[in-house]
Amino acid sequence: MPRYRITIEYDGTPFVGWQAQPAGLSVQGALEEAIFRFSGQRVRVKGAGRTDAGVHALGQVGHFDLAPDKTGQPWPPGRIRDALNFHLRPAPAVVIDCEAADDHFDARFSATARHYRYRILDRRAPPVLDRDRVWWLTLPLDADAMNDAASNLVGRHDFTTFRAQACQAASPIRTLDRLGVCRDGNEIIIEASARSFLHNQVRSMVGSLKLVGEGKWTRDDLASALAARERSACGPVAPSAGLYLVKVDYPADDGGGSSNFEG
Repeated sequence: MPRYRITIEYDGTPFVGWQAQPAGLSVQGALEEAIFRFSGQRVRVKGAGRTDAGVHALGQVGHFDLAPDKTGQPWPPGRIRDALNFHLRPAPAVVIDCEAADDHFDARFSATARHYRYRILDRRAPPVLDRDRVWWLTLPLDADAMNDAASNLVGRHDFTTFRAQACQAASPIRTLDRLGVCRDGNEIIIEASARSFLHNQVRSMVGSLKLVGEGKWTRDDLASALAARERSACGPVAPSAGLYLVKVDYPADDGGGSSNFEG
């Protein structure tokens, strides 16, 4: 059966998250319903990352298998993209791209890296255009101190401190390839890259880095929190509104191409 790979952009505000749930609108559920509306087929769309409620995506990747149309021909990828975008309305989600993929391509397990961005707005005035898209703080943060402290978390570590208690991962060991912090005007931008992340890992790290930016923690305090391997040692978990799944990388020879979408 033909397999397709899609790249999806969405505003996570009204969604209960990526994963379909018994109640509430999910990204996965919206996509599957849209596929059914134009093809009459019930399929399962598998995603590269199970983003939580309120988390946004600029380059989420999914795949699904779809039987040929009534003429026996495979559905053209461009037709699938356009049909999905028509039937997804008015949900704030769009399919940026659709392409045929090899049978062995898996949006989740074929991924070699996932890239997340977190946005903090630190100014007195609240956001208007970016409401529900940034973490609004009224006091300025020290981005340089945050960036310096972030280096403690880069590399292969036990990230028990920075994962949700309900995390279902078999191991808390992860390799964090990048964690950088910079200022862009009134915004603090945090970029994190790894092959895979634990549940709530990025938001947990951001919440602890905020304490460094406020001067409440030092870089050594952050290192101690990591070494503690205790959830209670984590700072406050940052809200979901500021988090974005920016892009997902795949090997060039995986039959599904390489996702180089830049958010």
